[in-house]
Amino acid sequence: MTTTGADYVWFEDDFPDIAEAYCFTLVRGLTPADLVSRLDGRREEPLRGIDAVVDAAFAEFQREEGARQMVALTTVGEWTLLIEPNGYLGVTEEYALAASAGVSWVSHFVNINAVGTFLWAEDRDLRLCFDPMFPEDRWGAAPDGLLDVMRRVGFHFDEDEPEPDLSSPAAFALAEHLTGVALTPEILRDTTFSCATVRVR
Repeated sequence: MTTTGADYVWFEDDFPDIAEAYCFTLVRGLTPADLVSRLDGRREEPLRGIDAVVDAAFAEFQREEGARQMVALTTVGEWTLLIEPNGYLGVTEEYALAASAGVSWVSHFVNINAVGTFLWAEDRDLRLCFDPMFPEDRWGAAPDGLLDVMRRVGFHFDEDEPEPDLSSPAAFALAEHLTGVALTPEILRDTTFSCATVRVR
C-alpha cells in the first residue's frame, strides 16, 4: 500500500514549531559523523527531541546572526537523517550536489512563506528537483521518472486549488518512497540527536 501525503498530516499537527520552516534530508552511504565532516560542520552537544533542537537552532541563529545553521542527525536503517529547523542546506545545490558524491541524497524543504523544494541527487547527479506546490515544473536528469508516484502520493497537478493542500506532506511521502524510511512522531520526539553547526556561505 502506497504511503501518501495524508499519512503525514500529523507532522503539522504534532510539531507546529518546526513545521513552519524546515529541511529534512536523508543520505544513504554516510554516517552522521561523515555527513557533518562533508558539510564542514562543527560538532555540538547532543539534544533529545526535536523541540530541543528547534530551540537550539533559533538560539544559534540569534547568536551567529544567521551565519551558522544548527543541524540534527540520527541513523534510521541504512540512512542518515539530517534535520534543519528553519534551514535549507539540504536543498541548496551548492551544498547538496557536492555532498552527494558517491551517495544517495533526498531532501525537502519549506519556509515560513510556503516556498518549498524537493531535491533528489545520486552521486552529484541531480535527478529531480521541484517546488512541491508546483509539481508540474520539474527539472533534473529524470524529471518525469517519478511522475506516477508523485500523483499517487498526493501532489496536485490540476489547475484548481487543492483542498486540502497536501503538497508538504506529500514531500515526506515521496521521500519515503525513494528511501524506504518512514518518518514517525517517535523519531522526532524520542531521539537523542547528534548535533552540529554549519557555516552558511
